[in-house]
Amino acid sequence: MSAKILGIDIGSTKICAAMAELNASNEVSIIAVSCAESKGIKKGEIKNIELAASSIQTAVNDVLRIAGTNYNKVIVSINGKSKNLDSKGMVNIPSKDVTISQIERLMQDLCYRAKIEYEYEAIHVLPYNFKLDDQDNIEDPLGMSGSRLEVEAQIITVQRAAVVNLRKAIEKAGLRADNIVLCGYASSIATLNEDEKQLGAALIDMGGATCNMVIHAGNSIRYSEFLGVGSTLITTDLSAALHTPIAKAEEVKIKYGSLRSRVEGQIDLPDIGDENASRSVSVSIVQDVIMARVDETMRILAEMLSSSNYRHLISAGVVLTGGMTKIEGLREIATLIFDRLPVRIARPSDIEGLDERFKEPMYSCAIGLCLYGAGHFTPYEIDSERKMRYHGESDGFDENGLSQGAEFAEFGDNEPMFEETEVNESLNLRIESEVPQKAQKAKNYWTDKVINKIKNLF
Repeated sequence: MSAKILGIDIGSTKICAAMAELNASNEVSIIAVSCAESKGIKKGEIKNIELAASSIQTAVNDVLRIAGTNYNKVIVSINGKSKNLDSKGMVNIPSKDVTISQIERLMQDLCYRAKIEYEYEAIHVLPYNFKLDDQDNIEDPLGMSGSRLEVEAQIITVQRAAVVNLRKAIEKAGLRADNIVLCGYASSIATLNEDEKQLGAALIDMGGATCNMVIHAGNSIRYSEFLGVGSTLITTDLSAALHTPIAKAEEVKIKYGSLRSRVEGQIDLPDIGDENASRSVSVSIVQDVIMARVDETMRILAEMLSSSNYRHLISAGVVLTGGMTKIEGLREIATLIFDRLPVRIARPSDIEGLDERFKEPMYSCAIGLCLYGAGHFTPYEIDSERKMRYHGESDGFDENGLSQGAEFAEFGDNEPMFEETEVNESLNLRIESEVPQKAQKAKNYWTDKVINKIKNLF
């Protein structure tokens, strides 16, 4: 039995889709990765559902063509402003032995009693400390003996409207999201090693238009924050300062965006509105503009970290990932600004099947979404669908690799819009062979049930 997991990173500059396979041994391998230009999304928020859906559909269709197979589960990222809420809960243990159902009851009750603002909704409830009677800091209480179980958890909430609009865009693209995951959380799954998780680290995903910060300490996320600034702001700064078209400013940023060494010389740039005319600009001016924006962004992030009241938890330092980290010298600038905390640039963990082209920071979130779908999450969690997830649970798929409780989902609204004939033929053969068998099985089940009810009447 194997299952296919589709991770979709909804970014402001790109939509990145990744397909992973989870085999019977719970091993994950990446099958395909593809990206498409993002439209209708600004600073992590959907501003045009039609355009956003079209971009998502393009990225998904591309990755499915490359993979040559369909998916069983869809995990989607969400950006934008999030709010954190610390909450505590307690349940009695009549049987004296802690069971999964009791842990779930505790978690669900904690979520129910939390004072979440009306316009926000919880997408992650992440416990970071269990207490059993007088024993504190228990990592996993399952199977332990006691009479009272307590928990402290971090609840991550996002704007309800943002979640609704994201779901609408996903559905308009012909998909259904099984889970929505905070971008920074997904990136932390793909990049942080075990030492960093245990010692505590601040993971910052620096994208095109946003920066997402999460603090991971022990076995869970303890804090999350959002900054609506990214690498595209550098491009617009260059365009404004040099009075050159945005497309040309992006080229200049990529070619001369090094902060490690000063580059001498002049470059010719076209003017906005009159691209036939050009003028000479010093490369040092380009580097000064880039340095000014990077310095300001890093200082804001450092202030966010200091004001979080969790800075003392990050003994392992700061981990940077995302497309903006491609700027040479960014790590050195960050090291100075973050008060000489250890800083490293992180790429996705080495996963089977992951091509060298995609072992880049910009793909961290998409790969992390696939890993989340494969069960690489915190030991216990209430997810975006208000369901409890935990290590050791069923992977959520039946013997055919389909999502449990949604046996026909793979061939219903989730069916992608392919153009390639050979892929269509392959999927049609699979549909023709499997769907009738499943339908007949369901028909027999309900027929027997009705017959038995009729017999009971006599």
